[in-house]
Amino acid sequence: MGERSENCRVPEDLFNGLKVTDPQEAECASPSVSNPKDSQPQSKLLTDVEPQEDQGEEEHFHDCSASFETEEPGVDKVEDKPDNDVNSSELDEEYLLELEKNMPDEEKQKRREESTKLKEEGNEQFKKGDYIDAESSYSQALQMCPSCFQKDRSILFSNRAAARMKQDKKEMAISDCSKAIQLNPSYIRALLRRAELYESTDKLDEALEDYKSILEKDPSVHQAREACMRLPKQIEERNERLKEEMLGK
Repeated sequence: MGERSENCRVPEDLFNGLKVTDPQEAECASPSVSNPKDSQPQSKLLTDVEPQEDQGEEEHFHDCSASFETEEPGVDKVEDKPDNDVNSSELDEEYLLELEKNMPDEEKQKRREESTKLKEEGNEQFKKGDYIDAESSYSQALQMCPSCFQKDRSILFSNRAAARMKQDKKEMAISDCSKAIQLNPSYIRALLRRAELYESTDKLDEALEDYKSILEKDPSVHQAREACMRLPKQIEERNERLKEEMLGK
């Protein structure tokens, strides 16, 4: 029994071919079972320009930081750029779903990588202050990114909202934030951005609801805590003012 076996070594190539699957890539995979010999290793996407503190899952996509207080009004009209209409993104969603019905997984991954490149271009344009071009790049990335990569798309919508905020396109930015939140309900940055936009457009009730939602998800967000203390009084004063105006008519 004390005899040592010379055949106890694990073959070195036993673990070759094992790979960690991206959760989003798994969601996008077609239901058919593919032959392991035909599988291709996932190519590495471009990394973020800046790390994110509140979105740990955003390894490959960078969310442009932009506060409403630092917005710089710009030209609202975007010439010769796609997705300039606030309703066009809904049409694009339907188009993407139809397009992806019979799309191979390899093609979906290729489109995801192309959208990442467009997103990176948008990030660079945003940092340079080229907000119109950044908006266009994010719009093109949204049209390229498969709808099954929901977290990627939520970041793209949030980034485009930031670019639109800088151009004073508040309603369009709100719409983009809402799409980002719909795709990722726990997206703190998009919730905070929409809350700021709601408050800046005198939609105080909606802003308060977003701030409350943020605190439920992350009680450490000071801006949301301060707003939840401040807004109820502002809402009450507004309601009293409206009541007086109605009675005075």
